[in-house]
Amino acid sequence: MRKPLLLLAGFVLLIGVIFSVYVWVTLSWSYSTGERAGLMQKVSRKGWLCKTWEGELLLTSMPGAIPEKFEFSVRDDELANQLMEHTGQKLVLTYAQHKGVPTTCFGDTEYFVEKMQIFKENKAE
Repeated sequence: MRKPLLLLAGFVLLIGVIFSVYVWVTLSWSYSTGERAGLMQKVSRKGWLCKTWEGELLLTSMPGAIPEKFEFSVRDDELANQLMEHTGQKLVLTYAQHKGVPTTCFGDTEYFVEKMQIFKENKAE
């Protein structure tokens, strides 16, 4: 009677370890990295059980064009607060794309912002 319970507990532990390693790998290694520039539209903390920071950046390719939304997640509270302070301003966001993250407890999107800077206009003279 004791051996089947030990096997079951060992199996459950093994599944937990495999899942933890998978989550660590998907959050540690990025599929792609890059920058996006645009107008910071919103940053909010949302979720039922797992509260995550989610935001939107409006990307415009040329004046008068319909802007495209870049939706992203933020894992760092300090960075999320900085982004909120600059809502309505043009920013450049550095992000990493993490494919295959198994749950929304880490973020609703696969794009995780790691850094922000205020957009500086190029003024040609």
